[in-house]
Amino acid sequence: MEKIVALCKRRGFIFPASEIYGGIANTYDYGHHGVLLKNNVIAQWWKAMIQERDDIVALDSAIIQHPRTWEASGHLEGFTDPLVDCRSCKLRFRADHIEEERAGDGHPEVRCGRAPSKLPGDYPECDLTEARAFNLMFETTIGPVKDAASTVYLRPETAQGIFLDFKTTLQWARRKPPFGIAQVGKSFRNEITPGNFIFRTLEFEQMEMEFFVPPDEVDSWHEYWLQERMDWYERLGLDRERLRLRPHGPEELSHYSNATSDIEYLYPIGWSELEGIANRGDFDLTQHAKYSGEKLEYVDTATQERYVPHVIEPAGGVGRTMLALLCDGYDEEEVEGRQRTVLRLHPQLAPVKVAVLPLVNRDGMPELAREIYEDLRGSVPAEYDDGGSIGRRYRRQDEIGTPWGVTVDGQTLDDRTVTLRDRDTLEQIRLPIDELGDELGRRLANPWRSPKLAA
Repeated sequence: MEKIVALCKRRGFIFPASEIYGGIANTYDYGHHGVLLKNNVIAQWWKAMIQERDDIVALDSAIIQHPRTWEASGHLEGFTDPLVDCRSCKLRFRADHIEEERAGDGHPEVRCGRAPSKLPGDYPECDLTEARAFNLMFETTIGPVKDAASTVYLRPETAQGIFLDFKTTLQWARRKPPFGIAQVGKSFRNEITPGNFIFRTLEFEQMEMEFFVPPDEVDSWHEYWLQERMDWYERLGLDRERLRLRPHGPEELSHYSNATSDIEYLYPIGWSELEGIANRGDFDLTQHAKYSGEKLEYVDTATQERYVPHVIEPAGGVGRTMLALLCDGYDEEEVEGRQRTVLRLHPQLAPVKVAVLPLVNRDGMPELAREIYEDLRGSVPAEYDDGGSIGRRYRRQDEIGTPWGVTVDGQTLDDRTVTLRDRDTLEQIRLPIDELGDELGRRLANPWRSPKLAA
């Protein structure tokens, strides 16, 4: 994980927020390459949910919802974690995580400051307080006067906005179950034990979809989405051996869930949740109907059948997906006696698809390289780099995951051919400048498999 964190900061992916002031507990900023990677992940999710299907529509709901929303959903009363403090090291932990560690189940975020390799309570100086309830929602106020009437909350999940808009969407979208409503957006949780880089943060971006189905079809659709979501992560290039589907036990289920399974990834911190796929039953629509007085049901105009749809919810995190991709793609190898660090991202996810590099900064090479770059960037994300030796520039591109490099050299000036270098195989071929765009398009369209998996 330390290598991933260092690479992310060095190459402008992700770095601590407010760093000049010493930072703030587990908040991060995304630099240029991080923004591009994040946008590519989100684009692939939208493609799978919207572009490739005709039974899901898009939504972007408000971050601040009516406060009654959180009463109906159960968040105001029940969205709490048991908090304990270590009086000695001053760190805070979730009491249930400590119990998991002591039971031998393991939890990567439980580490006492006085005993970094041990558990709280293993040393005499670890003095734990009694557990107390701690609500995870961030509270704020609306209006010029701070009073109880103006109290609102930053949403802890994107799902509730979808349920509030169910009736409106049903009307304008002219859909009938089974159909889904999908959205990507920020959520906020005042986590007790934030940590492990971007795995758990105070603000995070969710990719969440609520799939509304007839009650008697809920189990089959739950099974369908379990497989569909596993397949999606494999298509992103993640190692199947580092992915698993883990059903929740009865004691783990949320108050709204009839059944939930997590897609887990083997991060450097251990097996941890990448996405949850929950059978929420009719809990949410029933609760919001009760609290709002609105009927939230589907009526078949042909048969006059009416029912409250049940809901299957695949909910994943953008940050956790990015972290899995960074961990899975990170590789080190020796090439011609020198160590090479390379990020083997799926080409469709790579922040930059092609780098254009003049061999040297003279003899008209930079001008021609710049011309090629400006032509390519209209069709694929490209970078131009003429700083330092050609080897150093290739290493920079390898570290941000750029799949292909184009080198302009002396021969280019004679016959207008360039060298096209492959990030993973290091194979170099020579081809005319006029054929570059078509070749890159062909390679991007072809199926890709990580060389680490192929080996």
